[in-house]
Amino acid sequence: MRPIFARRCSPFMFRNHLPMPTLISQRIASPLGALYVCASARGVCLLEFAGTQRIARESRALERHFGCTITLGENEHTRQTAAELGEYFAGTRRDFGVALHPVGSDFQRRVWAALCAIPYGTTTHYQALAAAIGHPAAVRAVAAANGANAIAILIPCHRVIGKNGALTGYGGGLQRKARLLAHERGGDACPTLPLFP
Repeated sequence: MRPIFARRCSPFMFRNHLPMPTLISQRIASPLGALYVCASARGVCLLEFAGTQRIARESRALERHFGCTITLGENEHTRQTAAELGEYFAGTRRDFGVALHPVGSDFQRRVWAALCAIPYGTTTHYQALAAAIGHPAAVRAVAAANGANAIAILIPCHRVIGKNGALTGYGGGLQRKARLLAHERGGDACPTLPLFP
């Protein structure tokens, strides 16, 4: 007699017979270099520029959080992200409608929601962002949450600069941050930079 625990489960079954979560990743070309988008069935969990050190770390964190591996492919959220980013870089889209499924603490999600409220073509600084979420003394925590954002452009952390107007860190690199801000301020199509393959 075969032991019960040796029975193979369907790959589509998860605890309590719920469907196993899936994460789909798609490569998207952009004028500033390739991006990778990763989405669950609920929405986009990750959008990062290729070649950054963040992708591997953030991908592993998502796999641990969801208990599954990331598979290359497409779903409705990755396709919508590709379409909306194309319009954004062409200068015809200012706001994004794709569903988001960010993974983070309640505090981080509050900061990311505040980032989404920063209007296209404008910038803010960490102190103002901390005040906007009702924690004016939490400037460092807000900066850390901003840095932990794994959904570039759609959650526009590039719109946060130093209080003195200087560019501050950006996971995709300061050159990309400068180009994103210039693109949004000018409203023109974002030209391809030979620097980013």
